[in-house]
Amino acid sequence: MSSISDTIQAKCLAFGDRIIKLNDYLLKEAANAKPSYKIVKGKQVYDKPVPVYLQSVSNLCNQLLRSGTSIGANNAEACNAISKADFKSKSFIALKEARESLYWIDLLHRNEYLDEKQYKSIYNDAEELVKILVARCKKLNED
Repeated sequence: MSSISDTIQAKCLAFGDRIIKLNDYLLKEAANAKPSYKIVKGKQVYDKPVPVYLQSVSNLCNQLLRSGTSIGANNAEACNAISKADFKSKSFIALKEARESLYWIDLLHRNEYLDEKQYKSIYNDAEELVKILVARCKKLNED
Protein backbone atom coordinates (compact mmCIF):
# COMPACT_ATOMS: atom_id res chain seq x y z
CA MET A 1 0.00 0.00 0.00
CA SER A 2 1.10 3.55 -0.63
CA SER A 3 1.52 6.03 2.18
CA ILE A 4 -1.67 7.80 1.03
CA SER A 5 -3.61 4.52 1.17
CA ASP A 6 -2.13 3.81 4.60
CA THR A 7 -3.23 7.24 5.81
CA ILE A 8 -6.76 6.79 4.46
CA GLN A 9 -7.01 3.33 6.01
CA ALA A 10 -5.77 4.66 9.37
CA LYS A 11 -8.52 7.31 9.27
CA CYS A 12 -11.08 4.66 8.32
CA LEU A 13 -10.01 2.47 11.23
CA ALA A 14 -10.07 5.38 13.69
CA PHE A 15 -13.56 6.29 12.49
CA GLY A 16 -14.69 2.67 12.79
CA ASP A 17 -13.35 2.58 16.36
CA ARG A 18 -15.32 5.73 17.18
CA ILE A 19 -18.50 4.29 15.65
CA ILE A 20 -18.18 1.08 17.69
CA LYS A 21 -17.66 3.06 20.91
CA LEU A 22 -20.51 5.43 20.04
CA ASN A 23 -22.81 2.46 19.39
CA ASP A 24 -22.02 0.96 22.79
CA TYR A 25 -22.39 4.32 24.53
CA LEU A 26 -25.74 5.20 22.93
CA LEU A 27 -27.24 1.81 23.66
CA LYS A 28 -26.11 1.97 27.29
CA GLU A 29 -27.49 5.50 27.64
CA ALA A 30 -30.81 4.48 26.14
CA ALA A 31 -31.02 1.35 28.29
CA ASN A 32 -30.40 3.40 31.42
CA ALA A 33 -32.91 6.08 30.43
CA LYS A 34 -36.11 4.27 31.33
CA PRO A 35 -36.62 0.63 32.18
CA SER A 36 -39.36 -1.25 30.39
CA TYR A 37 -40.90 -3.96 32.51
CA LYS A 38 -44.20 -5.29 33.72
CA ILE A 39 -45.28 -6.95 36.93
CA VAL A 40 -46.32 -10.59 36.55
CA LYS A 41 -47.53 -12.40 39.66
CA GLY A 42 -45.73 -9.94 41.92
CA LYS A 43 -42.41 -10.21 40.03
CA GLN A 44 -40.76 -7.66 37.82
CA VAL A 45 -40.40 -9.09 34.29
CA TYR A 46 -38.86 -7.32 31.31
CA ASP A 47 -41.20 -7.18 28.32
CA LYS A 48 -38.71 -7.83 25.53
CA PRO A 49 -34.95 -8.26 25.11
CA VAL A 50 -35.00 -4.88 23.32
CA PRO A 51 -37.68 -2.70 24.91
CA VAL A 52 -39.80 -0.64 22.53
CA TYR A 53 -38.12 2.62 23.53
CA LEU A 54 -34.74 1.11 22.58
CA GLN A 55 -35.80 -0.16 19.16
CA SER A 56 -35.36 3.19 17.38
CA VAL A 57 -31.96 4.00 18.80
CA SER A 58 -30.89 0.39 18.39
CA ASN A 59 -31.87 0.36 14.71
CA LEU A 60 -30.22 3.71 14.01
CA CYS A 61 -27.06 2.64 15.84
CA ASN A 62 -26.98 -0.64 13.92
CA GLN A 63 -27.27 1.18 10.60
CA LEU A 64 -24.47 3.58 11.56
CA LEU A 65 -22.35 0.70 12.84
CA ARG A 66 -22.76 -1.12 9.53
CA SER A 67 -22.07 1.86 7.26
CA GLY A 68 -19.35 3.36 9.46
CA THR A 69 -17.33 0.17 9.66
CA SER A 70 -17.97 -0.65 6.00
CA ILE A 71 -15.99 2.41 4.91
CA GLY A 72 -12.73 0.88 6.10
CA ALA A 73 -13.63 -2.59 4.85
CA ASN A 74 -14.30 -1.31 1.34
CA ASN A 75 -11.22 0.88 1.43
CA ALA A 76 -9.13 -2.15 2.42
CA GLU A 77 -10.63 -4.09 -0.48
CA ALA A 78 -9.84 -1.18 -2.82
CA CYS A 79 -6.24 -1.13 -1.67
CA ASN A 80 -5.97 -4.85 -2.45
CA ALA A 81 -7.92 -4.67 -5.70
CA ILE A 82 -7.08 -7.02 -8.54
CA SER A 83 -7.66 -4.37 -11.21
CA LYS A 84 -8.06 -0.64 -11.64
CA ALA A 85 -11.80 -1.16 -12.20
CA ASP A 86 -12.01 -3.11 -8.94
CA PHE A 87 -10.10 -0.35 -7.13
CA LYS A 88 -12.46 2.27 -8.54
CA SER A 89 -15.57 0.29 -7.66
CA LYS A 90 -14.52 -0.33 -4.05
CA SER A 91 -13.43 3.30 -3.65
CA PHE A 92 -16.85 4.51 -4.75
CA ILE A 93 -18.57 2.04 -2.41
CA ALA A 94 -16.44 3.35 0.48
CA LEU A 95 -17.53 6.88 -0.44
CA LYS A 96 -21.20 5.84 -0.54
CA GLU A 97 -20.86 4.24 2.90
CA ALA A 98 -19.23 7.39 4.28
CA ARG A 99 -22.10 9.51 2.95
CA GLU A 100 -24.60 7.04 4.39
CA SER A 101 -22.89 7.38 7.76
CA LEU A 102 -23.49 11.15 7.63
CA TYR A 103 -27.18 10.44 7.16
CA TRP A 104 -27.40 8.16 10.20
CA ILE A 105 -25.42 10.62 12.31
CA ASP A 106 -27.88 13.35 11.30
CA LEU A 107 -30.84 11.18 12.28
CA LEU A 108 -29.32 10.35 15.65
CA HIS A 109 -28.80 14.05 16.29
CA ARG A 110 -32.25 15.13 15.03
CA ASN A 111 -33.84 12.61 17.37
CA GLU A 112 -31.74 13.80 20.30
CA TYR A 113 -29.66 10.67 20.78
CA LEU A 114 -26.54 12.78 20.13
CA ASP A 115 -26.00 16.13 21.79
CA GLU A 116 -24.53 19.02 19.80
CA LYS A 117 -20.93 18.39 20.88
CA GLN A 118 -21.08 14.66 20.11
CA TYR A 119 -22.78 15.36 16.80
CA LYS A 120 -20.25 17.92 15.60
CA SER A 121 -17.32 15.74 16.58
CA ILE A 122 -18.43 12.52 14.89
CA TYR A 123 -19.98 14.36 11.93
CA ASN A 124 -16.73 16.22 11.27
CA ASP A 125 -14.80 12.95 11.28
CA ALA A 126 -17.23 11.39 8.79
CA GLU A 127 -17.20 14.50 6.65
CA GLU A 128 -13.39 14.43 6.54
CA LEU A 129 -13.54 10.85 5.25
CA VAL A 130 -16.09 11.88 2.63
CA LYS A 131 -13.83 14.69 1.42
CA ILE A 132 -10.79 12.40 1.21
CA LEU A 133 -12.76 9.74 -0.66
CA VAL A 134 -14.38 12.31 -2.98
CA ALA A 135 -10.92 13.58 -3.91
CA ARG A 136 -9.75 10.04 -4.65
CA CYS A 137 -12.87 9.20 -6.66
CA LYS A 138 -12.61 12.41 -8.69
CA LYS A 139 -9.02 11.55 -9.54
CA LEU A 140 -10.10 8.05 -10.56
CA ASN A 141 -12.72 9.51 -12.88
CA GLU A 142 -10.08 11.72 -14.51
CA ASP A 143 -7.88 8.75 -15.37
